[in-house]
Amino acid sequence: MQHGPSPRLIFSKAFSANPFGGTLGYTLNSSLTGKAKPNMPIDRSNTEPRTSGESRRDFLYLTTGTLAATGMLAATWPFIDSLNPSAEVEALSRVYIDLSPIAPGERITVTWRGEPVFISHRTPAEIAAARADDDLDLPDPEADHQRVQRAAWLVVTGVCTHLGCVLDGQTRLPKSALRRPWHNGVYSGQRGRWDGWFCPCHGSAFDTSGRVRAGPAPRNLTVPPHRFLDDTTMVID
Repeated sequence: MQHGPSPRLIFSKAFSANPFGGTLGYTLNSSLTGKAKPNMPIDRSNTEPRTSGESRRDFLYLTTGTLAATGMLAATWPFIDSLNPSAEVEALSRVYIDLSPIAPGERITVTWRGEPVFISHRTPAEIAAARADDDLDLPDPEADHQRVQRAAWLVVTGVCTHLGCVLDGQTRLPKSALRRPWHNGVYSGQRGRWDGWFCPCHGSAFDTSGRVRAGPAPRNLTVPPHRFLDDTTMVID
């Protein structure tokens, strides 16, 4: 009884038209009949070097895209630059205050970015009253020294933190000049129980540090960014 050829593995080298010469790889043929299968060519299409024409086309694409982006930026820059605040607007956003005419106990109002800002030259008694209450359970706890740069000068925005009403208290009015009573006998136009500021609309009261002490206001009066250029000049910016 004759048997066919035993199974065997046939290794053969696969060659292709390689411009650089040399062997490109090996293929494995198996045969159960003893007849070798033809070698399959190896696909090297993705590894062939790029031609000079393709490289030049890629360079042109990149150059064209760069020039187009540069041109678009140049065309839109005038619009972008127009969004920056002008020199006049920047000047209005910075306020210089001469403090020398303000005597202790006096308060003045300046306008900064469309809002009233209260500047109070505090007396030693007002400073002491504010600091005596630092440890109380306040609605918005904040020590007096955290709200001032110099103890004698308090700077706060003059609008209530409840609904933005302009506060009373910049001047002391005689009782005959006061309007109708409000909230527990505190008159509109007075500085309120804590000698600070008072909201005539909803009854919020603030102390000599601008901290809320009564009423619906949820926060202390805002301290705007400011600095002292010298002993008599302050800038709010």
